[in-house]
Amino acid sequence: MEHLTLETFKEKVFNFDTAAEWKYEGELPCIIDFYADWCAPCKAVTPILEELSEEYKGKINIYKIDTDKEQELSAAFGIRSIPSILFIPAEGKPQMAMGAMPKESFVQAINEVLLNKVSEN
Repeated sequence: MEHLTLETFKEKVFNFDTAAEWKYEGELPCIIDFYADWCAPCKAVTPILEELSEEYKGKINIYKIDTDKEQELSAAFGIRSIPSILFIPAEGKPQMAMGAMPKESFVQAINEVLLNKVSEN
């Protein structure tokens, strides 16, 4: 998992200074966790994302953005509550989820939103 700053976000995800329309800069789909160190639900999500970053290595990237340090990014995405999880497919529009989610929900979202796999349920 990599922590993004405003500069690395613009390089790896989306440069909103130069592009009016959404254009994902990354090669692999990604998840961005908007969090804060003082947030208990955020702390609950971190080990899940660490597991997923290993399980999906080479298939997706997982990034974290500290909302206290990167207030411009938080404002750009209208982050009002944390954790907020942004799922960004390689093609298409990103989707936001609010609040801590169990691992199963992350896996479902990764497979359906990011990897375009149909659920087997």
